Order: sequence, then structure tokens, then C-alpha cells
Amino acid sequence: MRDLKIPEQRHPEKAHRPDNAQPKKPSWIRVKAPGGKGYAETHKIMRDNKLTTVCEEAGCPNVGECWSQGHATMMIMGEICTRGCTFCNIATGRPDALDAFEPGRVAHAVEKLGLNHVVITSVDRDDLKDGGAEHFAQTIRAVRHRSPKTTIEILTPDFIKCDDSALEKVVEAKPDVFNHNLETVPGLYPEVRPGARYFHSLRLLQRVKELDPSVFTKSGIMVGLGEDAQAVKQVMDDMRAADVDFLTIGQYLQPTPKHHAVDRFVTPDEFKTYEKAAYGKGFLMVSATPLTRSSYHAGDDFARLREARNKKLGLA
Repeated sequence: MRDLKIPEQRHPEKAHRPDNAQPKKPSWIRVKAPGGKGYAETHKIMRDNKLTTVCEEAGCPNVGECWSQGHATMMIMGEICTRGCTFCNIATGRPDALDAFEPGRVAHAVEKLGLNHVVITSVDRDDLKDGGAEHFAQTIRAVRHRSPKTTIEILTPDFIKCDDSALEKVVEAKPDVFNHNLETVPGLYPEVRPGARYFHSLRLLQRVKELDPSVFTKSGIMVGLGEDAQAVKQVMDDMRAADVDFLTIGQYLQPTPKHHAVDRFVTPDEFKTYEKAAYGKGFLMVSATPLTRSSYHAGDDFARLREARNKKLGLA
């Protein structure tokens, strides 16, 4: 029986890679260990509903803060991904069959937690004809039914092996925010994000806006993987050309010695420079800090995003 707590079994495709040194984290990266009453209550709701969260599976540094406030990012379609990205701590391999009852359990947990805003993400499911698009749509509809006032943000795979109808299914379910991360600059894709294609992901985000202009689009990258500032600013330009509304930029943190090495720790001042540049390029919303992650403070950010669009349209 495979034990996903053992790194060699969690990441069999990385087992024979040489170890990369894990440099000591600077003071601005360190966070408190998770704990407390709110954290315990969120943990219990996740376990009672047999739900997987990207907070745990990806080893997010913000899990303690978010869970203590009753916020968690649901990860649907199992805990095993069909891709082997060198930055990611999600387990890889052959996934189990989809659980038809999962959308209902996610909806129940959202209602139980009393969430005003929920983020739903997934593993890549290249084994499925539609990449899991219908499962995403069912989950969105189930949450809408149980919690009609809750705004829904999804963070999807790239659906690279699917026909156009897959993306259409997801957009037709009307999420409030459609997020798909570019993750890094195009020159690092062969090493960092094998199996994905930069311009396919960019086009995916553009198509969402074409299918439903009312949906907010969002994308993010990590820095500290070996990119330079010029390449990051080019990604910003590419995202704006695809009409992406919201950009997130965070520091890459190496999960294990077998993962891609940290090239360097980007300073808080550099993140402020990226934030200023991104707003100058026309993004409605930018989150650029060392600890920024796709769903970190997502609810507060959504309120600010909606306010920014209303102001731009003269509705504020």
C-alpha cells in the first residue's frame, strides 16, 4: 500500500533526482506553527467531510493563519496528480476514480464553515477525457445551492488534453473568479512545469473572458526559481494582453531536497516594486509579497477586486 507521507512514495518521479540544498529562510519568510481552537475546528470539519485541502497537500506556509479563521482551500478530485511539476508537493501517480458525492461534501463544509468566499482547486486529471471539468461544474452548482450568498473562486488545471467544451462547462457554471496559475516565466517551463505549455495557459485565461466577460480572471507566478525581473514584467504584459484582472506573486519555497532548488529569496522591497509595476500595467488587483499564495486572503481580495472594477466602470 502506497504511503503518501513518505517522500519517495509521494513523489516517485523525483526519487532519483539529485538533492538540492535547502537554504535557510530569511526572517520575512518565517511563520508561526499552526494551532489553536479555530485551527482545530477547521481541521475537524475537513476530516468529518473526508475532504482534501491544498493547504495541507502543498504544505502552504499560511495554513495556521487561514485555518484559525475558518478559511480553507478545498482540493477536489483526489490527492494524487497526473503531473510531476518540480516545484509542487502534491503527490503524483495514477489517481483514484472520481467520487460522485464529493461536490455535496464540499458544499456541506462550506455551509458549516459559514464561508463568505470559498476557493476550490484540484489536482491535474489528465486521465479524464474532460480533465474533471464536469466535476468542477457540479461542485460549483452544489455550493451555490447550499450557500447562495457565498462567492466562489476556482483554481483550475490547464485542460491541455481536452477539447474546448471542457472549459465551457466550467465557465457555464458561473464561478465568480476563474484562477489558473502560469506559475513561472516561459523560459523555465521545461524544468519547472513539464507537461504544461505557457501560451496554452495564457490562452485559457483569455478564453474565459471571451466566454463570460463578467467572470474575474486571476493568475499567479512564483519568484525565486531562477527568473529575472525583465521576464516577470513580460509575464505581466502577457497577462494583461489576455485581460487578466488579478495577479499574485509569491516566493517559491522548496518542499524537499528533491524539488527544484530555490535560486534566491526575493526581498520585500522587490515585491513592492513588482506590485507597483503591475498596477501600472492595469491590473485591477495585485498581491505581491513573499508569503502570497493563490488563495491567501482570497475573500478580502475578492471584495477589493469587485470594488476596483465598479470604480473603473463608474459604478462605485
